[in-house]
Amino acid sequence: MKLFSKITANGVTCARVLLLGLSAMNADAGIIADTLNPSTTPATVTTSAAAGTFAMSTTLYPANQSAGSVTVKVNRAGGSTGSVTVRIATADGTAVSGTNYTAGRVTLTWKSGDTASKSFSVKLSTAQPYSGRKSFLVQLSLPAGGAAIGSPNAATVTVTGSSTTTTTSGAARLAALLGRPGRLLVGLGHANNPSDIISQRLKPDIYDRYLSNQGPGSWTTWNSPAGAYVGIVANEADSVGAVPMYTLYQMATNGEGNLGSVNDSQFMTTYWANVKLLFQKIAEYNKPALVNFEPDFWGFVERQAPNADPALVPAKVSFDADCTSLPNNATGIAACLVRKARKYAPKAYVGFPPSDWGGDTAAQVVTFMNKLGAGSADFVVMQTLDRDAGCFEASGPNCSRAGTFYWDESNATHPNFHDHLATAKAYHNGIGGLPLLWWQTPLGVPSSSRGGSSGRYRDNRMHYFLTHAGELTAAGALGVVFGAGEDHQTTIRTDNGQFQTLSAQYLARPAPLP
Repeated sequence: MKLFSKITANGVTCARVLLLGLSAMNADAGIIADTLNPSTTPATVTTSAAAGTFAMSTTLYPANQSAGSVTVKVNRAGGSTGSVTVRIATADGTAVSGTNYTAGRVTLTWKSGDTASKSFSVKLSTAQPYSGRKSFLVQLSLPAGGAAIGSPNAATVTVTGSSTTTTTSGAARLAALLGRPGRLLVGLGHANNPSDIISQRLKPDIYDRYLSNQGPGSWTTWNSPAGAYVGIVANEADSVGAVPMYTLYQMATNGEGNLGSVNDSQFMTTYWANVKLLFQKIAEYNKPALVNFEPDFWGFVERQAPNADPALVPAKVSFDADCTSLPNNATGIAACLVRKARKYAPKAYVGFPPSDWGGDTAAQVVTFMNKLGAGSADFVVMQTLDRDAGCFEASGPNCSRAGTFYWDESNATHPNFHDHLATAKAYHNGIGGLPLLWWQTPLGVPSSSRGGSSGRYRDNRMHYFLTHAGELTAAGALGVVFGAGEDHQTTIRTDNGQFQTLSAQYLARPAPLP
């Protein structure tokens, strides 16, 4: 698969704005009220092990709205030489500052020899009782005095509303339907084999595989009888305790971006027969499953359709017995896919993947996906990059794309993770509030050096996502599936144990779904 990922935020500014206005309730002697520094240029920080490191005491702080406030703690560890400071600030998630809580940004200070934890209290508003849970973030930044920021450098505050009416988010509801816990789900995809998953004692929530008509024949004939591969994937998912996910990738059979195929009777006859077979086989499995509909295809439709209108792309739809009432265009294709899922496999949950390169802005992509009818699905498929960033830095096989693909984890320069999360939140809010499932997110090898080698290229997306899971759930996430779209990329066998370590750390302190 070739994914032309747009790394910039496409004109969408970061949705996470750190508001000022520290509440007077912070009376801790170790807190100094902070003022806005207009400079956006990050300062050079010199660290010393003797000065210690700053870290949140935990990644998750539960609270009740009726409590009126919540207190978080920051630790200094590993050294105590010298006077040191660090900034702590709130950031909106599903909880909105000024409505659900009072935003704050302060500087915590420790004198030389002081290793006591410092507290930061945030006022919770009871003016508008709500049901369910809302969350916001507290984040550390700008260490001074020689100390460094350690892990965890951020925490999620999850507030249970005081209303007697109980509701849950779309992500929490879908997780329950899948039989999974109410936390950010973590999955594994292409080239991560069951034997490796089992040998490393991993516990994925989702197990993803492609259904393609490229290469050696069609997925329908890889095994006997026709379509048996669907059951094989389901059995492999069961063996590792995961929900099976199928990435349907048939529209690229005659070449990516070849929209002529969808208006060809012979091609579409086979296509609709295969879709029906897929859902019949999922029905035989008789357990929850996920289906990702045609990555990249919708981006090509958006780019090639007159006025980016999918209704103006002709297609063969109504000749199919299940979809006789649907229009013969790209919107009909989307509707027919959902209709077949609902008819043949009621335990299948389906999603459409927006292509951020399909439009010039996130707003344009949202408009197109709504015209397409993506809001009738169960989730939205989010994409980051189909290869490790280091593959492009090293000009590895099938990695000749121009651009900057390694994101800034400090979010001080661009491209960075807050850019991407702003786009994600725009998709979540704009496409029916559907939960987001990140898919085909590269694993990468931890490295500060550019590039890498085949199977061991560097990338930092997995590190950021699993150490900032609360930021994903705040943007509307259901989960993240780690994998690659090309065979030379990093897998759990070659990542130097990064996924094994980070996933275990995450599961020990998971990010709850709101």
